[in-house]
Amino acid sequence: MDKQAKSRLWTILAALAAVMWGISGLFAESLFKVSSKITPIWLTQIRLIISGIVLLIIATILHQKPFSVLKDKKNTFHIIAYGVFGLLPVQVFYFIAIEMANASIATILQFIGPFFVLTYLAVTHQQVLRKLDVVAAILAFIGVFLLSTHGNFNQLAITPLALFFGLLSALGEASYTLIPIKLVKRVSSLVVTGWGMLFVGIGLMIVYPQFPAIPNTPRVWLDVSAIIIIGTIIPFQIMANALRYVKPSTVSLLDAFEPLSATVGSVLIFGLVMSGMDWLGTLLVIGSVLALNFTPKRNIKKKRKLQ
Repeated sequence: MDKQAKSRLWTILAALAAVMWGISGLFAESLFKVSSKITPIWLTQIRLIISGIVLLIIATILHQKPFSVLKDKKNTFHIIAYGVFGLLPVQVFYFIAIEMANASIATILQFIGPFFVLTYLAVTHQQVLRKLDVVAAILAFIGVFLLSTHGNFNQLAITPLALFFGLLSALGEASYTLIPIKLVKRVSSLVVTGWGMLFVGIGLMIVYPQFPAIPNTPRVWLDVSAIIIIGTIIPFQIMANALRYVKPSTVSLLDAFEPLSATVGSVLIFGLVMSGMDWLGTLLVIGSVLALNFTPKRNIKKKRKLQ
């Protein structure tokens, strides 16, 4: 298979991975509807611990020596920070938002994470914001407002807590992106994510132990398995490999399939009624995030000349 064919194949697979992430939110929503005893904390613990173990086993099979990274205290501390401030909030706050609202709203709110990354870089690294970035940020938050109110200025269509935790999950998404940047240049992303998930999952179980009487039904364990396999292990592997053949900017654009699949799935499976304002808000958020990855051709040419 030639390089171009591989690029097309992995582009399709990366889009599929984003769809899987969106679909996993639907399984979480289905799970929370089964019993009030199934909580976001419990689901986060189970997902992180099992996924972490599986990823470390895969890393071992691939001869990436996952235990060697722990010999360096700085690496271990970095991985723990990544787990606590990145993996934990991006998981638990996302599930709380799903429980309080629905998979569509939670996924769309989390999707604005890149704007927090942009703000951080602008403040700490003096990165100059383009006019396009500012306009995109304004449109994204207009989109969030429309989703939160259905366009009705007098009341919220979702609870303030659901909106709050949805935005916290977006902030977690930013931390999840920023914290491991330097570390993954030295250590396999499989190893970093695997240990991060395992450390924070076990830590969460120690700090906040939950052993609820979960209904022992096929639906429950099917949903949990889907969240772990379809929502974590498979898409992570796909994305990690896709970056070898597909430009990071292209992969970022393909992430738009996640909120789209969650929204369409919520409408088709759970009968979510989306008003015109809801669809407009959804498109504004997705379109604005995609705009962050847009670079005019003349700027691309300038960069090439400088190289």
